[in-house]
Amino acid sequence: MPAIQFRLNGANVGVNADPDQTLLDILRNRLGVTSPHFGCGAGECGACYVMVDGHAMASCEMPMWSVADRDVVTVEGLGTVEQPHPLQRAFITEQAMQCGYCVSGILISAAALLQRNPSPTEMEVRAALDRNLCRCGSHNRMVRAVLRAASEMVAS
Repeated sequence: MPAIQFRLNGANVGVNADPDQTLLDILRNRLGVTSPHFGCGAGECGACYVMVDGHAMASCEMPMWSVADRDVVTVEGLGTVEQPHPLQRAFITEQAMQCGYCVSGILISAAALLQRNPSPTEMEVRAALDRNLCRCGSHNRMVRAVLRAASEMVAS
């Protein structure tokens, strides 16, 4: 079985895997990338979202063959501890998380939005985060955090 090649957080990766195995499984269990979480397993909750070629996608539903030669970004690829992404800083400032289970998927959805629309309205942010479920009820703070990050990113 030939290795499936893709870019993960900017680095070229090759994985010998069943082409039908999910990206989520490979990320978490083979590559040690734990920010995408298993939630519903049906692409409905957003806990497993990763960015693929700039679009937030459910990694629990993506077979490995579908990411060949594509760019995959997880929360680990957004920023570092020393230099967090503006979204990460804004989520901390706005205290926009509680349990944290959904947050990586929400950060990915927000990052994908800000890549295509650097100055979204509140309604556009809400629409972009609509597919992400949060049981803690932190959505209003998350929307504020995304708007804060967008403002910071446009100003810099």
